[in-house]
Amino acid sequence: MLPWRRALRPLAALLLATAAAVVPATTATAAPAAAAPSSGWNDWSCKPSAAHPRPVVLVHGTFGNSVDNWLGLAPYLKNRGYCVFSLDYGQLPGVPLFNGLGPVEKSAEQLSTFVDRVLAATGAPETDLVGHSQGGMMPRYYLRFLGGAAKVGALVGIAPSNHGTTLSGLTNLLPYFPGAKDLLTTATPALADQIVGSPVLTKLNAGGDTVPGVAYTVIASRYDEVVTPYRTQFLTGAGVRNVLLQDLCPLDLSEHLAIALTDRVTFHEVAHSLDPAHVGPTTCASVFD
Repeated sequence: MLPWRRALRPLAALLLATAAAVVPATTATAAPAAAAPSSGWNDWSCKPSAAHPRPVVLVHGTFGNSVDNWLGLAPYLKNRGYCVFSLDYGQLPGVPLFNGLGPVEKSAEQLSTFVDRVLAATGAPETDLVGHSQGGMMPRYYLRFLGGAAKVGALVGIAPSNHGTTLSGLTNLLPYFPGAKDLLTTATPALADQIVGSPVLTKLNAGGDTVPGVAYTVIASRYDEVVTPYRTQFLTGAGVRNVLLQDLCPLDLSEHLAIALTDRVTFHEVAHSLDPAHVGPTTCASVFD
């Protein structure tokens, strides 16, 4: 048997590689947060319309950033008349480009500051949040513990890690490798925070999944290979809609990455969740909308 110190390295590397697999290759050349893309989102002069009175804040996932994660969805929403903004959060010292790695509690504080900036710039009393993976879960900490519920109308989580992940059972091996969880907690706190049963998730989900006054939507895929089992993504409580992508379109094979980056069925369901009175039900034909 290998000494545990030698065995620890490949396990940690495998956990990191699995998470990193959800990041598009363009991340390595992504623009920094201050350089907003020219497609029209992060336009701080944008004023919400009567049709869409709440600006939308997009919250990227682990290892993601404010640009790459939203190259598809941000223009989609912008073209439908929304004021759209995205932020970078969870940066670690000495780790450029790859964000969403810091402790969830600190990332929620960054989100709080960004939402206040969006509301001040737009003059809107509330915003809506749309997040992918950690970005669908972390805002719930902001809503529950940092006063966000008074500033948010809706939270749409795309493949969110609401109750943590087993990474297809891989995290169940951590107890067999002494020091592995400590290594994750030190090097990439957000990964440790998203393991099933972590202290952060235990605190977040104690006493119920939701807070009053916010409409929650979860969009999950049965083919998700990162947040597993996929049903751990779903929430319970008042004001919750849990949506399985394949119930909308049985032909849709999108997994954890594609569901947020390229899937127009998901994009339509996000628009429907934000404005159900004016955006009809989502079907396979929604790819043409």
